[in-house]
Amino acid sequence: MSFEYENEPMTHDTGWPPLILANAPNGATRSKADHPALPITESEIARTAAEIAEAGAALIHVHVRDAQGRHLLDAQAYRAVTAAIRAEVGDRLVVQITSEAAGRYEAPEQMAVVRATRPEAVSLALREIVPDAGAETAAAAFFTWARRERVLLQIILYEPAEVARYADLKSRGVLGEGGDFPLFVLGRYTPGQVSRPADLLPFLAASGKGVPLWSICAFGPRENACALVAAGLGGHVRVGFENSLLAPDGHPAESNAAQIRRAAEGTRLLGRPLADADTARALMA
Repeated sequence: MSFEYENEPMTHDTGWPPLILANAPNGATRSKADHPALPITESEIARTAAEIAEAGAALIHVHVRDAQGRHLLDAQAYRAVTAAIRAEVGDRLVVQITSEAAGRYEAPEQMAVVRATRPEAVSLALREIVPDAGAETAAAAFFTWARRERVLLQIILYEPAEVARYADLKSRGVLGEGGDFPLFVLGRYTPGQVSRPADLLPFLAASGKGVPLWSICAFGPRENACALVAAGLGGHVRVGFENSLLAPDGHPAESNAAQIRRAAEGTRLLGRPLADADTARALMA
């Protein structure tokens, strides 16, 4: 197991690599019935963007919905919400769209919306975009295009076994040449989807030195505990209402910005600096 920081720039003040703190404010399925502060409309997402930027976030992970409130992959909707966010915060956040299938889309549609949107950044579930060997040719062409367009790529890995497959696809060139930003999803298959910090350890054991830049997200009231453990081991962090609506004491969290503030404060107490958006862009490139 390795917790090396060798490919990350070190700060002169602390010796720690700056941490990319990301917010996932809504997700594919939750609604205001789950939490009244969950942002769904363009204006709500843009307002949340301003709040999380002030709280210390460098990246916002965006989902959009259709008129019925269902998960949507649509280039026009993505361009509109991106414009709304930019109107609020300028370039102070990396804007990352999702390509999540959520039971509605297949890989060709997922890749097509990324091509049509040409986003600054996108998250891609490995098991959705490259589900099997037969999907590798189309995926390779997509990743070549994305890297040529300088789209910042985050590869989502739902369990430690996927780390080995990620490494294999990377070594064979299916994922193209260049940096990635894998996201380890902690506790996805635990009872009730409740994460605990120890869920990170199998991912790190599978990664070794082959994944120098990585991030985590987690479910339930220990989201912040998982975030701080990841931060202490040199990783990066995503928190927010997509994965957890709860504060560490088990009560409903006040807002996405409150989740960001908790993670930011814990990171500072560790003595680790937070990355701004430009630093995040440089790290992810």
